[in-house]
Amino acid sequence: MGKSTTDTDLWRIDERCIQCGAAQTAFPDLVAEGKDRYFFHRQPEGAADIADAWRAALLCPVSAVRAPEGLAMPAGLFPQELAPDLFRLGYNARASWGAHSYLLRRPQGNVMIDGPRWTRQIVEWLEANGGLSDVLLTHKDDVGDSGRYAKHFGARVWIHGDDRDGATFASDLIEGEKPVSVAGDILAIPVPGHTRGSVMFLAGSLLFSGDSLAWDHDDKQLVAFRSVCWYDWPTQLRSLARLAAYRFDRVLPGHGGTVDDTAEALQGALADMLKRYHVQAV
Repeated sequence: MGKSTTDTDLWRIDERCIQCGAAQTAFPDLVAEGKDRYFFHRQPEGAADIADAWRAALLCPVSAVRAPEGLAMPAGLFPQELAPDLFRLGYNARASWGAHSYLLRRPQGNVMIDGPRWTRQIVEWLEANGGLSDVLLTHKDDVGDSGRYAKHFGARVWIHGDDRDGATFASDLIEGEKPVSVAGDILAIPVPGHTRGSVMFLAGSLLFSGDSLAWDHDDKQLVAFRSVCWYDWPTQLRSLARLAAYRFDRVLPGHGGTVDDTAEALQGALADMLKRYHVQAV
């Protein structure tokens, strides 16, 4: 008789899951939402799938994603290149409820957007790839261990003044609701609502949206999260309406799914979202 399959032979997510959504929003082809935890809706097949399953394990802030017993983890999974010089950092922080963080590699200095947990792997990769010049914090919930990275590399740290209590170590404050340039050529767009000091960062055509805007992989649409709006929902909707003035072809949130499409398609998706929420673009 052949060997029977047991849980330890499968990729699985155990009872430690806090339902942060990190693994599912990064790898929806593998992970789905269940009643009380996320789960693998199919087992990985092939090297690319297995690498993504290992990335899901490293993303998980509570180590709830479990690999089959005896399966070796490949090296170099994070930072994960999403596009030329754009990386998902992985190692999501429990203090940020599993929020994603990102890195832009630039000749004028690398930029971290929000903070992962402190790991030797990221430190060594940064040391080998030009260090870190700036940390951009979208809001006070997703700071992670960014302060420790900033101190290690001597980086400037940007956050909105209304959220400074979440990052008292910040060196530079964004004030008011007027967009301003930070870290050289990146546009900081204040979007109060999720928190009073929420900010999005527009780097070329890349929109780092924090917890104010995300992509829903199931419904194929842009969404905002009313149930976790900590400051004021009508204010957040007014902030989102102002995004119609900007062009972007990729949305990279802290919580929720990423999306990569044409600027025209994402402007259409934004218009559809505002219509669903009964908000007029401005």
